[in-house]
Amino acid sequence: MIRIGISGWRYTPWRGVFYPPDLAQARELEFASRAVRTIEINGSFYSLQRPDSYQAWYEATPEGFVFAHKGNRYVTHIRRLREPAKPLANVFASGVLLPHDTEQASALARRHEPRMNGRAATETDAKRKLLHAVEIRNESFADPAFIRLLRKYKVALVVADTAGKWPDYEDVATSFMYLRLHGEKELYASGYTPDSLDRWASRIRAWASGSQPGDAKLIVDSAPPKRASRDIYCYFDNDVKVHAPFDAQELARRLIG
Repeated sequence: MIRIGISGWRYTPWRGVFYPPDLAQARELEFASRAVRTIEINGSFYSLQRPDSYQAWYEATPEGFVFAHKGNRYVTHIRRLREPAKPLANVFASGVLLPHDTEQASALARRHEPRMNGRAATETDAKRKLLHAVEIRNESFADPAFIRLLRKYKVALVVADTAGKWPDYEDVATSFMYLRLHGEKELYASGYTPDSLDRWASRIRAWASGSQPGDAKLIVDSAPPKRASRDIYCYFDNDVKVHAPFDAQELARRLIG
């Protein structure tokens, strides 16, 4: 399964460029979810959302559409992963369980803080597998011990293209690859040339087939488990100048048609 999409969907500069000029703001997700196959939820990084928001987003998208939930910065950037149980419970209770999630996540959500009362959802309608990925932002994480920890808990290392600003490594130990393309020349702002999109398409085909691209930049050399195939989730985050949705569509044409 290869899914190419965008990070977020509510951007003022996109209106009248990607979105039709007469499209109501409330229908932007409906439009975007028919143009790409997956979208990262950006708002969940900045603040806790509400269950009715997740329900509305689910209802606005077509059958089989996939959201990626961006982790909350209170857990990762403010608390820096210290004593994460209660903050994580709040995140899951905020509505991530709608419409599907695992029983373990449901159990964790029920441990949310009292301040979530009245705006929490803690029951799941089906047992589904959760996939986890982490994006690194400095070289202190370029440590074999870190990669071994990710492999132990089946967490994917995000492949991040950041115009050289942040580390660019990969590890193929998990059953899926998670890519975040922030801009080739200028972070969040520059688009991708046809040649660059061809290169990313080639790398994705290699990952999807269970192999590894020839230009892989690795932290550890130890061989990961062999796989016949991998799922791919790729998100364009070069949103400032409205490149993201068009780059996503161009890459998808190269891979999916």
